[in-house]
Amino acid sequence: MRIAVTGSSGFIGSHLVPVLAKAGHEVVEISRKNGRDICSWSSVSDIPACDVMVHLAAKTSVPDSFRNPREFHRVNFNATLHALELARLWKAGVVYMSSYLYGPPQYLPVDENHPLNPHNPYAQSKLLSEELCRGYQRDFDIPVTVFRLFNIYGPGQTGSFIIPEILQQIKSGRVSLKDPRPKRDYIHVSDVVSAVAAAVDRRLVGWNVFNLGAGKSWSVEELADFIKQASRQEFEISFSMEFRKGEVLDSVADTTNLQKSIDWDPAYPLHEGVKTLFK
Repeated sequence: MRIAVTGSSGFIGSHLVPVLAKAGHEVVEISRKNGRDICSWSSVSDIPACDVMVHLAAKTSVPDSFRNPREFHRVNFNATLHALELARLWKAGVVYMSSYLYGPPQYLPVDENHPLNPHNPYAQSKLLSEELCRGYQRDFDIPVTVFRLFNIYGPGQTGSFIIPEILQQIKSGRVSLKDPRPKRDYIHVSDVVSAVAAAVDRRLVGWNVFNLGAGKSWSVEELADFIKQASRQEFEISFSMEFRKGEVLDSVADTTNLQKSIDWDPAYPLHEGVKTLFK
């Protein structure tokens, strides 16, 4: 197939593009690095038709979304609008990378029917974009698959995320973190890529929403210990016990629907996945 990938030079995109190409697909990369800005219609409107649109491009930092919410909503909504409009014109399917939208969970593990409760501007922008996807699927019969991504990690990740933060601090010999308690469902980027590739190959019809996580949660303290075991460098770990207001203390993805629909299972438990960060 001919597959368009927005955000192709980003964290997930840079891992996904080689996998799709190796599988024999023709990949059209949509990235500002190659002169295609999905937020600008004039920049992408002349792209020849593709069979599938994989929409990854987005602003993703939660702390940054509190500092500049207008920009997050502008970029994430417009990028999704243009990706969907291209898919409508091409009569193509869409795979959209959403996010964790459930807020403090009412039960665990969290399935796709859990009430939605975006608790930061980033998550709110993703929910608005999901609704836009739903509207295009309803009005133009575009097949749409939405992945609600839990906590992704892996080689090449940068930005204000917990694992890159720990890796950066290791160099000094001392890792200082805040709250050791919050538990998250960490999923390796290779497992994310395998789920997206499987969804592309299955060419699902209609409207599909899937949680994308490993199905188990680990605390910040446990995560730091796994990284320490995998690292060959000695360093100390300390916690300031600074507790963030409204912190989600645990989140675990129920991926039953995903496993049934595309026959997918994660291959990297966290203690193995962190080892890939040091190779």
